[in-house]
Amino acid sequence: MFASFAFSLATSTLSLPAQTPSDSDKSSNSSHVSSARQTPTVLAIRRAAPAVVNIHGQKTVRSTAAGMAGATGPDSFRQVNGMGTGVVIDPRGYVITNFHVVEDVDDILVTLDDGQTTTAELIAARIRNDLALIKVNVDRPLPTIPRGTSSDLMVGESVIAIGNAFGYVHTSTQGIVSALHRDVPVNESQEYHDLIQISAGINPGNSGGPLLNIDGDMIGVNVAVRVGAQQIAFAIPMDQVVDIVTEMIDEHNEKRLLTGLRTNGGPRDGDGVTVANVSASSPAARDGLKPGDRVVRVGSQPVDDRLDFALAMLNVSPGEQLEFAVERGGKQIDLAMRTEQPPASASSTVEELAWSRIGIQVRPVAESTIRRLNTRMRTKYRGGLYIAGVRPGSPADQQGITTGDVLLGIHGWQTSNMADLAGILEHPDMQRGPKAKFYIVRREQTLFGHLQIAAQADNSARR
Repeated sequence: MFASFAFSLATSTLSLPAQTPSDSDKSSNSSHVSSARQTPTVLAIRRAAPAVVNIHGQKTVRSTAAGMAGATGPDSFRQVNGMGTGVVIDPRGYVITNFHVVEDVDDILVTLDDGQTTTAELIAARIRNDLALIKVNVDRPLPTIPRGTSSDLMVGESVIAIGNAFGYVHTSTQGIVSALHRDVPVNESQEYHDLIQISAGINPGNSGGPLLNIDGDMIGVNVAVRVGAQQIAFAIPMDQVVDIVTEMIDEHNEKRLLTGLRTNGGPRDGDGVTVANVSASSPAARDGLKPGDRVVRVGSQPVDDRLDFALAMLNVSPGEQLEFAVERGGKQIDLAMRTEQPPASASSTVEELAWSRIGIQVRPVAESTIRRLNTRMRTKYRGGLYIAGVRPGSPADQQGITTGDVLLGIHGWQTSNMADLAGILEHPDMQRGPKAKFYIVRREQTLFGHLQIAAQADNSARR
């Protein structure tokens, strides 16, 4: 069976010293080379290679059965040198790579295209998707990879892989797209879905490196090889990478910053970013941002897609005033929003408010559940709150809301997460106890009704 095949993640555990590109390795000195030799492949590599970096470092692993069982003796552990590849996606030094490249690495070291070696820190990771974002410590702008799309790939088209194969940095190989939508089991606990199969040579050390099309646009992240086979390797599609990395950064930012913004946008440059929802009582609502605004700039950074927007928010600190340029009604408007520190007790407070004023016990719906729901219902819901309990006699009970429903919104505001619900219940309009329209999903149907929300918390009704 296919599941019994052996696959290996393309990460090197060699102790070779990092190679640095020499002048003879680089193709910039090509003024005397005939145009016939400067093929599309040469031009594609030349375009993308400056944004490819070498990642290396040591990790401590348990080397004996006793170590696996928890022993702490000197012979229970050993140091392993690892190498992988990364791709610069932001000039400030933000780099995408595979999570397994940096997993448990004590000190992440990165060698740039010009040979400079510096340190990096892990910013965000998604273990199940084997992707990570690291920040390289640099004091100058770095060249970034040209981003393409994996949505229009064709079986048979030429592709190029760049990586640090066996520690030889910037090794370039060429092949074709052999197949699309491959599901690849790596081991008993890890499996990749919807990968690109390629014939370009991928070796240990290539993990996290770019897969390019013939124009030099990045269309995937190289990740795994079939052990014992030739010209069978795999890459994570670029559109999947952009979606996952954007979600990773959004989650990281939400833990640091309170903005109240939710955005929509496509995976490619130029698709734009539109404000989909503004939470009640949030900094975004207070400072004038509205649903439908198209964000074109955050601070000094232009915004073409949701990844740009997420990256622009990474360096923002709580309390900092952030300038936005938005398009509204055909005109560009400049706004300033002051971010806030998320309240530490927001979850417990909103749980109490929801129980006392509406009569519901809620928890966030998992992203995977929302994706399946959207697929089956052909909807685009960004999130929801699962109704885990309903207080007898409460407004929710009187309107027929039951355990198992998914709350989508109240009074025109989305309830994508607990922070959204907190903003709604704390909004001045809602504190007066209005009759508010609500939306729920039940058995893959969207339903609505009107809640008479309690004007203040009924402490006697709390459990």
